[in-house]
Amino acid sequence: MASCILIFSSRATSSGRWWSRSLTGARWPRPLCAAAGAGAFSPAATTTTRRHLSSRNRPEGKVLETVGVFEVPKQNGKYETGQLFLHSIFGYRGVVLFPWQARLYDRDVASAAPEKAENPAGHGSKEVKGKTHTYYQVLIDARDCPHIVSKERGQTEPRSTEAVTFLANHDDSRALYAIPGLDYVSHEDILPYTSTDQVPIQHELFERFLLYDQTKAPPFVARETLRAWQEKNHPWLELSDVHRETTENIRVTVIPFYMGMREAQNSHVYWWRYCIRLENLDSDVVQLRERHWRIFSLSGTLETVRGRGVVGREPVLSKEQPAFQYSSHVSLQASSGHMWGTFRFERPDGSHFDVRIPPFSLESNKDEKTPPSGLHW
Repeated sequence: MASCILIFSSRATSSGRWWSRSLTGARWPRPLCAAAGAGAFSPAATTTTRRHLSSRNRPEGKVLETVGVFEVPKQNGKYETGQLFLHSIFGYRGVVLFPWQARLYDRDVASAAPEKAENPAGHGSKEVKGKTHTYYQVLIDARDCPHIVSKERGQTEPRSTEAVTFLANHDDSRALYAIPGLDYVSHEDILPYTSTDQVPIQHELFERFLLYDQTKAPPFVARETLRAWQEKNHPWLELSDVHRETTENIRVTVIPFYMGMREAQNSHVYWWRYCIRLENLDSDVVQLRERHWRIFSLSGTLETVRGRGVVGREPVLSKEQPAFQYSSHVSLQASSGHMWGTFRFERPDGSHFDVRIPPFSLESNKDEKTPPSGLHW
């Protein structure tokens, strides 16, 4: 009998979360099972997983039911709009809206060229050549958002789900606004599945963006609303460059996004959003303690930023919860610049080590002079 993917409520395990990197040795297709009304799940359901769902710790009143069947992950080609999937790292259910072709600059596989001298782009660096890599704009199932967590020592509040932020209207008192439940997912993080449910993903934009058509595969096609939204917001949604580097088995991935320009006090202020994922590729437990940023602006300024943790948190990366992802923002009074730096981690024995943040460029869209005027449909 094929193994099921089990979805638990937050009471199903002590952590309320399961993590997995891959589906090794799986048979395809595989049934995807869920506990109705639950949220967190394991992409690699094993005998151990099933044992945890004993009568002793099964959430009261929850019944397992099939919600879909796994498909074979694509080694080549792209997933289409409407493809349902599980995220192989964070474990949430989602649906593909559309793909982006990005340039991945992976310093772990950089050419063996000699180190370059220090330059404004950051610390001495290897020659890194980008390669084309597919990412996807996706919606996250709202039922799983409360379970996309990374709790830190001494804290009880989980981090919120991913969101994409935009510059607000000029007449809006807020500098930024966010659309929750949007994420960017790498091709290899997609674990595709199918479902007979006509509304398999709970997100306020699902039915606004997608239409069920049983004659198609996948059976969810883009509405005109989705196409118009992508076209009008393209400059601020587009993913172009991805930067990745590993230090002492901690991999840092950075994705910068240009958000637009604002005029303030007779000067131009350019905004960027950047998304960072931290992954522990080892079994040792480590905790992020400090951040150290260097921000260079084309105007000639070089700023240093130091502080505790990131976004007010000091995440623990372990074998059970190996990854943490967050987004932040930066503004410059110049149309371009660079950022680089280090994260300081602490081991259980109290020793520390620094993890490099790969240098990345902050580039504005030269053909776009103003930020989006609210959310376009």
